[in-house]
Amino acid sequence: MGRVRVHNMSVSVDGFAAAADQSVDHPIGVGGERLHSWIFETKFGRGMIGAEGGTEGADNDLLIAGDTGVGATVMGRNMFGPVRGAWPDDQWRGWWGEDPPYHHPVFVLTHHPRAPLQMSGGTTFHFVTDGAEAALARAQDAAGGRDVRIGGGAAVVRQFLQARLIDDVHVAIVPVVLGRGESLFGGLDLPALGYEVIAHSAPADVMHVRLTLRATTS
Repeated sequence: MGRVRVHNMSVSVDGFAAAADQSVDHPIGVGGERLHSWIFETKFGRGMIGAEGGTEGADNDLLIAGDTGVGATVMGRNMFGPVRGAWPDDQWRGWWGEDPPYHHPVFVLTHHPRAPLQMSGGTTFHFVTDGAEAALARAQDAAGGRDVRIGGGAAVVRQFLQARLIDDVHVAIVPVVLGRGESLFGGLDLPALGYEVIAHSAPADVMHVRLTLRATTS
């Protein structure tokens, strides 16, 4: 069975993975787009939006690594879209257009049932109503031995960390402060849960930190 990973999760210096006041016009909150500016400076990031050019090097390599070997993704409903409560219809199909960048099964945590949504390029969104562990089990089965990526948002990552279900966490610490928003590690005692830093680097304007889950805790 593959590993369960968080990869390329951008956080501010004050620990937020999204800014406050998220909406259709501001999916990462007002000012939250600054968290991802480093991504779209790279060749990989520019390719995601159909643009040419971009930098290569360590940042680009880490973005590629975040996709390599991944067979399924789990995400929260807030990451899939801004619709709240029962699904009024099937019109909302995600932020990414008809060909989302996943190209594998994606399992969306929600309290409200919805039929699977098949998109172009191999992405199918499955809506899971029976909790995080059930979503992870389905994702691991769909991944066929490859890794499962926990895509976010911050609340979903915290939930999986609290349950010690994530093996590896890669965060990119961006030199901005947001003041308010969605805290990535708020309320978690990472050392007590068994997580430790095993690598860090700052090849450009972003510091990359990798944490892993120890086999046992003290």
